[in-house]
Amino acid sequence: MELSIIIPVYNEQKSIELVLNQLLALQFPVFVKNVEFIVVDDCSTDNSLSIVSKISDQYSQVSVFRNEKNLGKGASVRKGIENSKGDTILVRDADLELSVDDIPSMILAMDELNVEFINGSRYMAGINRPLASYRRYLVNRFFTFLTSVIINVKLTDMACGYKLFKRSLYDQIQLKENRFGFEAEILIKALRIKSNNIAEVPVHYFPRQKDGGKKLRNIDGIKILWAIFKYGLF
Repeated sequence: MELSIIIPVYNEQKSIELVLNQLLALQFPVFVKNVEFIVVDDCSTDNSLSIVSKISDQYSQVSVFRNEKNLGKGASVRKGIENSKGDTILVRDADLELSVDDIPSMILAMDELNVEFINGSRYMAGINRPLASYRRYLVNRFFTFLTSVIINVKLTDMACGYKLFKRSLYDQIQLKENRFGFEAEILIKALRIKSNNIAEVPVHYFPRQKDGGKKLRNIDGIKILWAIFKYGLF
């Protein structure tokens, strides 16, 4: 396996250095022959770009690209994939809400189950997690329920920031969403191709709030809902 980890970044100067250091120190399964880290800065207004650029100068496996204007998570992920080389792609955020230590278990699950898509889940049983916003939890459960009904596949967390998939599957999907509708779009389109080609793996979740840098806003929830209907029904 040749793994490309795509990390979209927007104003994450407080966390991006630690995230990259944790990723660089991570022990991957033995069949992962090569790992590259592709950071796409979405026109940050803080010091995120300079921090990542400094790390990129020190480590050849870290590459950094920049959007000249703020385009959104979906657009940044597409740019990262376009500039990556791996046959397997992992998307994760630049914050510390999700633990890098869950990445090996996702990779092992993909290999053991012989599927092309692994979706992280913050709500599956078996992992201890701190309490999170109940309203945000309910909204996500509602979105996940809608997605599950529309595509007739039971999901537990469609909005999780961990998405692991094969490039061969990605090449069959033409992604269009520029912002947070990316998660719904890629899940629905992947499952339309082959409904039994996905598995979920529980991941550790350390939620943050708006004052801690949380980017998702109410308007983004409306756009995610529209993406579910748009790609699920039409």
